[in-house]
Amino acid sequence: MRVSARAQAIEPFFVMEIAKAAQAIGATESSMGEMIHLNIGEPDFKAAPLVEQAAQEAISSGLTQYTHASGTHALRQAISQWYMQRWGLHIEPARITVTAGASAALLLSALALIEAGDEILMPDPSYACNRHFVSVAQGVPTLLPTNAQSKFQLSASQIESHWQHNTRGVLLASPSNPTGTCIDFEELKRIHHFVKARSGITLVDEIYLGLAFGEQEAQSALAIDDEIISINSFSKYFNMTGWRLGWVVTPLELAPTFERLAQNLFICPSSIAQHAALACFEPSSLNLFEQRKASFKARRDYLVPQLKALGFDVPVTPDGAFYCWADCRPLYTRFGVDNSWDFTMKLMHECRIALAPGRDFGQHEVEHYVRISIASSMQDLEQAVARMHQFWSQR
Repeated sequence: MRVSARAQAIEPFFVMEIAKAAQAIGATESSMGEMIHLNIGEPDFKAAPLVEQAAQEAISSGLTQYTHASGTHALRQAISQWYMQRWGLHIEPARITVTAGASAALLLSALALIEAGDEILMPDPSYACNRHFVSVAQGVPTLLPTNAQSKFQLSASQIESHWQHNTRGVLLASPSNPTGTCIDFEELKRIHHFVKARSGITLVDEIYLGLAFGEQEAQSALAIDDEIISINSFSKYFNMTGWRLGWVVTPLELAPTFERLAQNLFICPSSIAQHAALACFEPSSLNLFEQRKASFKARRDYLVPQLKALGFDVPVTPDGAFYCWADCRPLYTRFGVDNSWDFTMKLMHECRIALAPGRDFGQHEVEHYVRISIASSMQDLEQAVARMHQFWSQR
């Protein structure tokens, strides 16, 4: 059967391919013990207790039927209030479209705003699936090389120098997957003002915004301009990965367009997940999420020095999220490899540690990097470090 060119052009999500390989290798016996999974960005924390309780109550009360395509009014109102409480931003509920995960929010954004042949600029490295959302909308994703000096983020001058007649806008992320870095807020302002002056679009993936540490946590792109489009999710900060619930904030005039697309493509987000998510905004739940955020920061503060001691080059300390972006090249000679994919496979076979090789995340030197997730427990991180020290000592 003929497969569309569109489908053929989309590469596998190699993070998931590595996950399958890790499961297969982990099923075999080894003196090292079980596989330690540091490859997937999924918190080891589950949904908050009040969220689970609310889901059970929704089911028992029969709140399981279709909702409004843009989400329940109650949830949109709760998200609006959270923006005011957390960042002092007045975001009208009517600007919020609740979606089936941030992926659906990105897809709706691409389909609503990108025409065939429109170019979207994004940093290299960046989250692998983002460029495919652009491609599915028949746009042209253009990855611009970044480096540690820019914290692997784009600059306004870089965007200006690459802007062409068919450039439609930018797709950024702060904090970023895979690097965990945030865009400097003043630089983000400059980027948006340049893009806006050319009637372009500024899309900002903020699904890790709640997990930004330090000064960066007070900064949302929505504070700059109502015309910025922000994508967010209940998966990361709120620990609801499998519930598949996210949202997008758009200018008010775009809300009917997003609603119309959502009606046709998704009908509505999960009713049970929406009713459950209301409990995320209870004070006890928010306190729990902040405690968990502190745990992620503690894991980062433990792991980055340990990685450097092992010989990895970690050129930038993550500002948030739960990833370390580490250069493997200093270790190549020791292990007889010349790319991070082979390095990752060796670690899986010899140490029972799964990392995510960089090839998913772009084209510029990514074949030498690995993304290491700190979403796993501190115990897992400590055990992984101990195994690597043991394996290193034998080389």
